[in-house]
Amino acid sequence: MRTIHEASGLPADVYSAKCPTREVLDHIAGKWTVLIVDALADGTLRYTDLRRRIEGISQKMLTQTLRQLETDGFVARTVYPTVPPRVEYTLTELGHSLREPIAALREWIETNINHIEAARRATSR
Repeated sequence: MRTIHEASGLPADVYSAKCPTREVLDHIAGKWTVLIVDALADGTLRYTDLRRRIEGISQKMLTQTLRQLETDGFVARTVYPTVPPRVEYTLTELGHSLREPIAALREWIETNINHIEAARRATSR
């Protein structure tokens, strides 16, 4: 049974250009989102710990992606009134529901990277 989108009353359909599921798919399918959710799967992390854990992410992209994840309800941000302020990020219940599919995707990629690279080499000749 399909979920009904509350605002429109129509069935949720990621193939429909007008359905908001499309925007959510765009958010959760991005590489930075996948890496952030996977990094937070083991527990709460500070911003600097996330930046160290995810090599190659810029400060701007990390901030932007964390804000979007917070807006979508996948990540909770906690600010502690210290000097300097300490900010921690943790997965919400909704965010935890992404752990399994994202971990499965990461594991599949790591398992199949040699096959993928071989196919790329074969087609680039």
